[in-house]
Amino acid sequence: MTPSSYRVRWRGADYPASPESSGLELWLRLRREEPAEGFTEVEKGCHVKTVPATACEALWFVTTVCRWRGVEYLVHAQREGEVLLEYQGGSAPEAVALGLQRVERGVYRRWVPRAEVSELKERTVPLLSNDVHVSETSP
Repeated sequence: MTPSSYRVRWRGADYPASPESSGLELWLRLRREEPAEGFTEVEKGCHVKTVPATACEALWFVTTVCRWRGVEYLVHAQREGEVLLEYQGGSAPEAVALGLQRVERGVYRRWVPRAEVSELKERTVPLLSNDVHVSETSP
C-alpha cells in the first residue's frame, strides 16, 4: 500500500499510474510488473505505457489514511514498523498537543510505530469516472 498515488482503469484493467502533461492534453503513464504488449521495460520489473487520459475508463487519486490517538491522519510514508503521519485537523495547538512536529506552515508530521495505528485504509477519490462517490478499502 502506497501513501498516495494515482490509479487508472484502461481497457478493463487497473494500473498504478502517474500523470504526464503533454501540451493541452493529459496523458497517464501506466505501470505494471510483468511484460505486456505495448509496455516498455524501463527497469527490471517495471513496464510502462503512456496513454491519453481520454482513452481511460477511470482515474482515481488514492491516499492512505489511518487513526492514531483517536484522530485521523494521512499516511505520508511508511518504513519498516513505522508510519509517518500527517495531521489533517487544521488546529496547530491540537497538532502540538499530539506531539507532532511542524514541517512547514500548517503541516505537522510524526513517525509512529505501525502497531499504534488503527483503521489503516485506502481512500479513493474519482477524478475521471462516471462513479462520483468516495470509497474506502482496508488493506
